[in-house]
Amino acid sequence: MTTILQINSAARSQGANSTLLANELTAKLQQSNPGAQVVVRNLQAEPLPHLDDAILGAFFTPAEQRTPEQSAIAARSEALIAELQAADVVVIAAPLYNFGVSSQLKTYFDFIARAGITFKYGANGAEGLVTGKKVHVVSARGGKYVGTPGDSQTPFLKTFLGFLGMTDVNFIYAEGLNMGPDVANAALAGAREAIAAA
Repeated sequence: MTTILQINSAARSQGANSTLLANELTAKLQQSNPGAQVVVRNLQAEPLPHLDDAILGAFFTPAEQRTPEQSAIAARSEALIAELQAADVVVIAAPLYNFGVSSQLKTYFDFIARAGITFKYGANGAEGLVTGKKVHVVSARGGKYVGTPGDSQTPFLKTFLGFLGMTDVNFIYAEGLNMGPDVANAALAGAREAIAAA
């Protein structure tokens, strides 16, 4: 059975276009895969703490030496990793905030990037351990940035996902959403065409 993991990373709990379009994409993928299981990870509703001494200490302390508090932190990370590893398809709702990803998504990435668990270093450098997944990134943007220096989000996501082993990544953009109703409507229509083709 196919498992679809949808990761919502908008800071807004209501009305985020990235979440709206990701919902539509997940529904389309579910229709194409009857019986597929959908898991939604809402990073706004269930926020993760930013990296600090306690979290880093938990991650880098051997399991048998961790305090109960460190074990709880590591277990939270490992539950997120298990959820990701169990998915066949990953849908990431990734609004463009200040030329990058939201702090919610960055914090999630910090919790799943674990040496020896989701990647490892060997004689040939880094090797991603999260493989065999199709990833769709749905990015909603107020302006138009694709193919410009202002789009630092796309290369970052390609690099990070690829570092963990997820190299089959499809980007769906809705750009110009704050540039007036005509541009916004055209952007949503274009994103929905890409969703239909996914």
